[in-house]
Amino acid sequence: MRNGLYSAGITITGSGSATPSGRLSNEDLTQMVETSDEWITTRTGIKQRCVAAPGESLVDIGTQASQSALEMANVHPEQLDLVILATSTPDDLFGSAVSIQTALGAKKAVAFDLTAACSGFLFGLVNAAQFIRTGMYQKILLVGADLLSRWVDWSDRSTCILFGDGAGAVVIEATDPQRDALLGFELCSDGQLSHTLTLSHQGDSRTLLDSVQVSQGNYQPIHMKGKEVYRFAVEKVPEVISKALFHAELTSQQVDWLLLHQANQRIMDAVAQRLNLPQESVISNLASYGNTSAASIPLALDEAMRASQLNAGEIIAISGFGAGLTWGAAIVQWQIV
Repeated sequence: MRNGLYSAGITITGSGSATPSGRLSNEDLTQMVETSDEWITTRTGIKQRCVAAPGESLVDIGTQASQSALEMANVHPEQLDLVILATSTPDDLFGSAVSIQTALGAKKAVAFDLTAACSGFLFGLVNAAQFIRTGMYQKILLVGADLLSRWVDWSDRSTCILFGDGAGAVVIEATDPQRDALLGFELCSDGQLSHTLTLSHQGDSRTLLDSVQVSQGNYQPIHMKGKEVYRFAVEKVPEVISKALFHAELTSQQVDWLLLHQANQRIMDAVAQRLNLPQESVISNLASYGNTSAASIPLALDEAMRASQLNAGEIIAISGFGAGLTWGAAIVQWQIV
């Protein structure tokens, strides 16, 4: 909706990103599994990825990214009303948003985790917008962070070449409703396709009493049916972007930048082609980081922002897609200066 029906609009006033210290190149992976730099690069576009050491945590890199975003926005942590952490790999299964809130000193903010895998940041952006549009909150920190290296089977060459660790964050603030940066969005999910990308719990039966048993175990490594996920993304992502553009009363010809979840360069190129967008409009840092799940969109956004790649007034089509399966798109008019 591009009108003043809301009590406030949203604008992104700061961005930040962080990655752990470890680096794993394609050449490094050849020492672990049967593969080659050419094989990985041709099929994915990835050249290296960051991996967290045992002493590095999701809260560490999430906090670092958040501090950078707050500094750019000139917002003090105590001014924050809400902290949303989009992640599938929290340090604590009960949630890690509160730990980032505490590390930042955001004493007045409420904090919660949001889980939508690789769509997490996009879903978080739409959620944040609703809190601001209703007038409930004025300043929100949205963090996308994942440490997928914790859950990769490093002997499985079909998945270990894909994933990396990272964090990105944005500060979202209230603005005049006529200047609302979120022009339109569309969110989707389909549990019938959940088997194509999983990080599932596997438990063993334990008897507590003769009549009572429970299941106790652990989560299994990431399992993905790559061809099915590829076909899904190439079909559904252009479709959901088109729907979001319809809500924004825009066409693909008016899009200046395409910012997709950084999963596979071939997917990003195919989506751009189906939308009749030039390859130069695709924002990509996949080669350096791999698939960082909920971190991939804000990490790429922060790099583009700090490289002065984005200009005020430009239209950015943002789309996340991944496990669930979940997918969605948001059309944003860039306003940050």
